[in-house]
Amino acid sequence: MRDKLHKLLGQLRLGGMAQALEAILDAAEREAQPPAVVLLRLLEEEYRYRRERSLSYRLQQARLPWEWSLATFPFDRQPAVAEHQIRALAGLDFIARAENLVFIGPPGTGKTGLAIALLREALLNGQRGRFYNAQELIDELYASLADHSTTRLIKRLATYDILVIDELGYLTFKPEHANALFKLLEQRYGRKATLITTNLDYEHWYELFRNKPLVDALLDRLQHHCITIRIDGPSLRTPSESPNNQ
Repeated sequence: MRDKLHKLLGQLRLGGMAQALEAILDAAEREAQPPAVVLLRLLEEEYRYRRERSLSYRLQQARLPWEWSLATFPFDRQPAVAEHQIRALAGLDFIARAENLVFIGPPGTGKTGLAIALLREALLNGQRGRFYNAQELIDELYASLADHSTTRLIKRLATYDILVIDELGYLTFKPEHANALFKLLEQRYGRKATLITTNLDYEHWYELFRNKPLVDALLDRLQHHCITIRIDGPSLRTPSESPNNQ
């Protein structure tokens, strides 16, 4: 009978039940559990199994560059960051409201660490997200122009509940770069949350993109529903620490 059950669970792709079947049936025999209890335990194991697999998939797809979380962020060493504000953001209401979040500050002040921590929190809570270094995103968008897949790429990126664009400000934009980024943010506007980290305050974005009408339109959409956090504090980097403290 157990062999038949294992075979049937395999055919139905009920991996969680299959993994727990022997232990649950053994316990049921020892404790004379009613069928309803056995069924409940099997369903609970299947739910746990699928939830863990879903989380593993979301973490893999997000491409987080480092293992960084709110628990590891050194709030005590960065007085320019209000811990209570970040903890409130970790409630993820800004994602539900499709609000944007922008961290502005010098290198090393914790912008990337906070972005990764909030993205991880979203993933743990069932949201879909993706981390991009700004240069990597621009390169991917630019490459899509060559094979005419830009529309498909932007459509895919527009579906993430939260999209992190890290280090916007350390690159030189060509007109086609700026246009592709604008199209992406326009698709996400009012629908999904975008988190940007940058060393440039908004007035300096005109120098970055070198296209005033486009920047006007970009900032109009980005700032319409946006939380801006300026981090003007000490660098968290020391020679003995890894580069993920930025």
